[in-house]
Amino acid sequence: RAVSGEVPEDPVVSKKSGLLYEKRLIERHIADYGKCPVTGEALTMEDIVPIKTGKNVKPRSLTAASIPGMLGMFQNEWDALMLSNFALEQQLHTARQELSHALYQHDAACRVIARLKKERDEARSLLAQAERQAPLPASAVTAVSNGKRASEEEDTGPGAKRMRHGVSDSIIAELTECNAALSQQRKKRQIPPTLVPIDALERYTQLSSHPLHKTNKPGITSIDINPSKDIVATGGIDSNAVLFGRTSGEILSTLSGHSKKVTSVKFVAHNDVFLSGSADKTVRIWQGSEDGNYNCRHILKDHTAEVQAVTIHATNNYFVTASLDATWCFYDLSSGLCLTQVEDPTNSMGYTSAAFHPDGLILGTGTVGSTVRIWDVKSRGNVANFDGHTGAVTAISFSENGYFLATAAHDGVKLWDLRKLKNFRSYELYDQDTPTNSVDFDHSGSYLAMAGSDIRVYQVGSVKAEWNCLKTLPDLSGTGRATCVKFGPDARYLAVGSMDRNLRVFGLPEEDASTES
Repeated sequence: RAVSGEVPEDPVVSKKSGLLYEKRLIERHIADYGKCPVTGEALTMEDIVPIKTGKNVKPRSLTAASIPGMLGMFQNEWDALMLSNFALEQQLHTARQELSHALYQHDAACRVIARLKKERDEARSLLAQAERQAPLPASAVTAVSNGKRASEEEDTGPGAKRMRHGVSDSIIAELTECNAALSQQRKKRQIPPTLVPIDALERYTQLSSHPLHKTNKPGITSIDINPSKDIVATGGIDSNAVLFGRTSGEILSTLSGHSKKVTSVKFVAHNDVFLSGSADKTVRIWQGSEDGNYNCRHILKDHTAEVQAVTIHATNNYFVTASLDATWCFYDLSSGLCLTQVEDPTNSMGYTSAAFHPDGLILGTGTVGSTVRIWDVKSRGNVANFDGHTGAVTAISFSENGYFLATAAHDGVKLWDLRKLKNFRSYELYDQDTPTNSVDFDHSGSYLAMAGSDIRVYQVGSVKAEWNCLKTLPDLSGTGRATCVKFGPDARYLAVGSMDRNLRVFGLPEEDASTES
């Protein structure tokens, strides 16, 4: 019965499965295949037991008892076969139509691509002809070519190195003067009276959450704040940079143009310029306009791998980019020219973070290989290395007092004394599977924020004095990964980005803030 679906005339049963078979059918199946037709397990005739039954004659079914009944049965089976055949023909017709449509789309796409390539080649030919007839000055070439330098025309192949203008003596003198002036001011520096006190910071809670980036590619990778205008900038995995007015609670501008995630965003103080670095190997310089929009002024393409960090010099005239191609570039902001590109032969895996010292003559870079490298900007020489981290150095931050450096990596946060070039304190904040993604000193140098699976704020002490944890704020994104943190002016609030699409602002509730003021 298990094979034919009918009552067996000579029944047998399997010892293994207990199934009932027609003897002649199961004998033939075992001889051919050697296994049970239902369960698939091995079966021999020794496993088959015959069953004794009565010899009563089995009655025929009514439909098979007469010729008209049999004809009707054959007609029903024929109709079912025809219906099944019709359904298969319909499916075949639909599949042919879909295939024809796909082939048509492919052919149209190939034609469009061929036309665009032809137009591109014609445009390149016309541009080359125009440049030969009327050579443009260097600054004009920079603007027309969207950030590519005129010196790129001197490249002779993929391995050729571009000619750099170099850091001139006048630029070095400008950097030195800035360093002297800032160092002198720092000696007289006092904590501003408007700085949020410790007891107020201990009462910080989430004030607001703002969905700034796309839902299909969530994640904020970088944050910066323009303190004079109270604008928060975020860089996202959705390849956009968003400028958000914290006071108004509205998105002021969404800057699109990068083809991959934005890894670093930075405001340039006083001249309404904004920088963004991306995993698409480029850096964009955006110029603000009177209507509040930002236009891309230059696209810088000097790196050959992901740009991981952008940092602004204290003069606001120069900036540095660091990349996974194991080089960092020193740029002139006004022209977008790369003045020098510094290679590190000992660093084969590239840079993951970078920051200028507040005085501007020292550059700190973090590497994939867990080393922090300190550079003399004037000589472009590596003057110190800090080892001890595990994993890539995800973030570095110099204290405003110029003495301390905080670095974050997979194993937590380390604090370094720049006067003695040694590590004086380490924090293993999370478990071994949770890296610390961001560190940030506030502008006064009084507080230090760290971000990983939560956000922690420490009171800055000294080499010997303890650094106390004042507040631990939860990562409310639900992702368990706070990726970036930044203090607002006078530490009045904390801007936090996570692996969801929301910018979160932590600070004093309104009633507490009014009482505090």
